[in-house]
Amino acid sequence: MLAASLSHVTKTYGTGPLAVAAADDASLDILANRFTVLSGPSGSGKTTLLNLLGGIDRPARGAITVAGRRIDAMRENALADFRARHIGFVFQSFNLLPVFSAFENVEYPLALLGVDRARRRERALALLDAVGMGDKANRRPGQLSGGQQQRVAIARALVTEPALVLADEPTANLDSATGAAIIALMRTMQRERATSFVFSSHDPQVIAAADDVAMIRDGRVIETRSTAPHEEACQ
Repeated sequence: MLAASLSHVTKTYGTGPLAVAAADDASLDILANRFTVLSGPSGSGKTTLLNLLGGIDRPARGAITVAGRRIDAMRENALADFRARHIGFVFQSFNLLPVFSAFENVEYPLALLGVDRARRRERALALLDAVGMGDKANRRPGQLSGGQQQRVAIARALVTEPALVLADEPTANLDSATGAAIIALMRTMQRERATSFVFSSHDPQVIAAADDVAMIRDGRVIETRSTAPHEEACQ
């Protein structure tokens, strides 16, 4: 079963002789309930492919499917609503709202979807507990370490119960020990919640934890490999 797919996708930035194909006829299947890493050197197109999967960028050509829906064919309003309900994001710079507490940051996506206050509170506090941040729910991002902020960001990404979570270099701003703890946490969340995680990373710790690895070069998927059978990854 597929969580998402890219089929012959092209995305070009710039025009004329300055045009750069950040995605160049790229095709990739993302299996459901897996931990998938897009790996490659800087400038290879990893982030572009993540942005295409997340509906942040639109392809010039090709098809993009997430949770059984063709997102490249959606109108902007429909795409924004679909993204809010079905796709979670984890960024290397955390992207938490600085004036909000950890709890408010996590519940915010639910507020945007019109979820009632009692359900928002229940789900946000449950996620903060799950990522080990329940005792810091009232702290603002500036009062948290980098690793703690990333834990809050993971809770925020999962609070809408998305089909797909996209993480762009999630350990890049963390020391190696904290990065390892964050990867272990995301691995646990992926397995417990049967959610598909897709990372862009060249961090060996992230690659070692993956079920599936797609090697990206010059905007193309040049190789894919699996490190765990599908049945094992879904356990």
